[in-house]
Amino acid sequence: MKKSPHAEELRLAWSADPDPVVASAGWALTTERVAKKPDGLDLAGLLDVIEAEMKDAPDRLQWAMNHCLAQIGIAHAEHRARAIDIGERLEVLKDYPTSPGCTSPFAPIWITEMVRRQGN
Repeated sequence: MKKSPHAEELRLAWSADPDPVVASAGWALTTERVAKKPDGLDLAGLLDVIEAEMKDAPDRLQWAMNHCLAQIGIAHAEHRARAIDIGERLEVLKDYPTSPGCTSPFAPIWITEMVRRQGN
């Protein structure tokens, strides 16, 4: 689906779908675009939506939004501080059990660790 010529159209439609499973697929496509083709994306607007909706989202959708939050913070230095701040305030996945040697899905830890590994 990520390589489909319809991916952008589906990303927009699915992200707004009231079904959290469908919406999570839209957020997964958004995360892919944040990482690989961010030109034209309103990253600040995505952060606004994440900030307003992630805390109370159903689990699957929360995971997808959290992944997008982390990807914005990892890949876009100009939005990193805000992404970390949103993660710290919302505390989504803060207490998620993480195996030794693995990186926590808690966005502030995830962002910081991935940026460190990339040497940014």
